[in-house]
Amino acid sequence: MESKSTGRFTLGKQSSLAPDRDRDAAADGYEVPEEIDSKIRLMYATNEGDLDGIRELLDSGVDVNFTDIDGRTPLHVAACQGRPGVVELLLQRGAKVDVADRWGSTPLADAIHYENHDVIKLLEKNGAKLKIAPMHVKNAREIPEYEIDPKEIDFSNSFQITKGTFRMATWRGSQVAVKVLSEDVITDEDKVTAFRDELALLQQIRHPNVVQFLGAVTQSSPMMIVTEYLPKGDLCAFLKRKGALKPGTAVWFALDIARGMNYLHEHKPEAIIHRDLEPSNILRDDSGHLKVADFGVSKLLKVAKTVREDRPLVCEDTACRYVAPEVFRNEEYDVKVDVFSFSLILQEMIEGRPPFSTKSDNDVPKAYASKERPPFRAPLKCYPHGLKELIEQCWSENPAERPTFREIIDRLTYIEKYLAHKRRWKVRPLKCLQNLEAIWKKDRSNPSSRSTRSTNSNI
Repeated sequence: MESKSTGRFTLGKQSSLAPDRDRDAAADGYEVPEEIDSKIRLMYATNEGDLDGIRELLDSGVDVNFTDIDGRTPLHVAACQGRPGVVELLLQRGAKVDVADRWGSTPLADAIHYENHDVIKLLEKNGAKLKIAPMHVKNAREIPEYEIDPKEIDFSNSFQITKGTFRMATWRGSQVAVKVLSEDVITDEDKVTAFRDELALLQQIRHPNVVQFLGAVTQSSPMMIVTEYLPKGDLCAFLKRKGALKPGTAVWFALDIARGMNYLHEHKPEAIIHRDLEPSNILRDDSGHLKVADFGVSKLLKVAKTVREDRPLVCEDTACRYVAPEVFRNEEYDVKVDVFSFSLILQEMIEGRPPFSTKSDNDVPKAYASKERPPFRAPLKCYPHGLKELIEQCWSENPAERPTFREIIDRLTYIEKYLAHKRRWKVRPLKCLQNLEAIWKKDRSNPSSRSTRSTNSNI
């Protein structure tokens, strides 16, 4: 395993995919500080082409595959600078030939970018191969319209957002969310197929309650999906901060989710099953509205009205708490699995705790399979007229008995109007009291107005 450092090597030519590579620093005439980490000293010596210095550092135990904070190795530096002698020495000492930096660039890619032909020949002779994405097309006319140049994606201030592989980055001056696919996708046909399916879905989706697809990187590695970035985070984090929501807020959020899901389920010509609907996959926009996100395991419901998982689902994290029992039983299922997940999210917003919060992740699917459902612990007043019944119908054991999202929207809209009407009746008596109090105060301060009102009342 290569060693890592929090240090960053910034002199000389930078990674061919780094967003700030144009500010190449001159490498001539600098001195290496005595107190600098020996691993970073190896990078300096490599940049300078100091073969004796490199040998001395490697002999002292410095890892030839050391990576700095940007994932760059000494071989990356030598490839950028065009140092064939250094490249040969590093390879002899066991340098990994195809290691990728944080932007996905390998030593061979760097050597090609900087046109260091002697280094290119050396690397290729030692087995280096330029990693071509499995969706790469030979004819430029076949490049998808959504294709994004990876050099335009700036990860310099990047950080992980939500779960999985999504990161915040900057693209053409705007913050975006980027899903970076790991290198093993190239050799895993199932993952390539899943990536193609996700792209096919995202291109078709346009709805205010569904996260917007902006483009993808498919012609180079690593492949990426770029979507809009929602800085307020996901519903899971929001619920952890807020706990139980007020009924009105919960219904308002539920309507956002239901509208997004109804759009997916009524998509033509094929319905879209999300199959991974849970709080981490629901994001909040600047206005506080919710948007459904992450279609990595989504399915298109084609002529056959049901689909099935390729292999039995294994419970690996809290996401399994929201999966319908028929999926875990590896049975055929339809859009109603999303309705089941929705019911649990709605109940969680009212209860302020995840489904079966006292059970382990592995025990939750067993509970669903035995027809057990999360208990209602919140006071009855937290469940406005019809809301508890709606939740119970949505998590029905029989998928056919679960309502559609169109029906759910109608029922939630009725509940929302009921709550608004109830709030108005609470406000009106208060306003009447406030008006009476104002009149009383005015009478006390102005006796003549009281006598005038008394005279008028006698007329």
